[in-house]
Amino acid sequence: MEFKHTPVLLNEVISSLNIRPDGIYVDGTLGGAGHSEEIVKRLGPAGRLIGIDQDADAIRAAGERLAPYKEKVSIYRSNYENFADVLRQAGVDKADGFLLDLGVSSYQLDTAKRGFSYSADAPLDMRMDDRQSKTAADIVNTYSRQELTRILREYGEERFAPQIAAGIEKARQKKPIATTFELDDIIRDSIPARFREHGGHPAKRTFQAIRIELNRELEVLQDSIGAMIDSLNEGGRICIITFHSLEDRIVKNAFKKAQDPCTCPPDFPVCVCGEISKGHIITRKPILPGEEEQEKNPRARSAKLRVFEKKTGTTGKWQKE
Repeated sequence: MEFKHTPVLLNEVISSLNIRPDGIYVDGTLGGAGHSEEIVKRLGPAGRLIGIDQDADAIRAAGERLAPYKEKVSIYRSNYENFADVLRQAGVDKADGFLLDLGVSSYQLDTAKRGFSYSADAPLDMRMDDRQSKTAADIVNTYSRQELTRILREYGEERFAPQIAAGIEKARQKKPIATTFELDDIIRDSIPARFREHGGHPAKRTFQAIRIELNRELEVLQDSIGAMIDSLNEGGRICIITFHSLEDRIVKNAFKKAQDPCTCPPDFPVCVCGEISKGHIITRKPILPGEEEQEKNPRARSAKLRVFEKKTGTTGKWQKE
């Protein structure tokens, strides 16, 4: 299957990165290189793009797409949580921009054998990196009912988490749950009939939760944002596209903390904690896709873009410019 992934909020990302021709830019979720191709087009001879992705299919597709710009591009197969190691391998200390386009790609969803979708019958896989041994089937068949309930609640915000976890536990006592359709049937049977027709596909939240748990998506995001901001040059920007509230909340809070890390009580006239602001939030509210983009690409409807800019020489509480 051809690797197809329409870049979401493309124009908004390119504008927000504030690209310098001689800058160094890191696309931590390279995918099909839709965003990266537009970034590299704007780079001069001294500019450089570093692409990171853990998906082997994405690496191949991006390599082909970016081949005309190979003198400016370096591609690494890794998780973006390892970006500091990648920068060292690339001989780079800091970057002028970071981009993260989170979640699962259209290619991954549409490739049945990857097991990300409840729309096609396939092995329960959901690995973004197939070098990883653990799969979604391992979670479904080995996690306790309590553990399953927790991840369905935390990562899927599933109101029927206890019932679904109980249904999974009961089904796997007869035989291991091996395919997406088997899991989908269990989920449907676990949700009261009057609730199945509301809020989208009944399996959507459960599949999301299992995928997030398997690929450590929220953990990786939480641990990476601050380090990426620290690795920006002065005036550099980090752009992050999220697709659900759990991701967006992490990004929003991380940007707020980077802007105003002061721990002094609000009534203190002067900051005494010594915490230093790392910069400021460019997007007071997230940037959303317009109606035209949503019509052309329905999967863009839930996308939100937040942007942070690195500054230096700022101390204490953040003062508005």
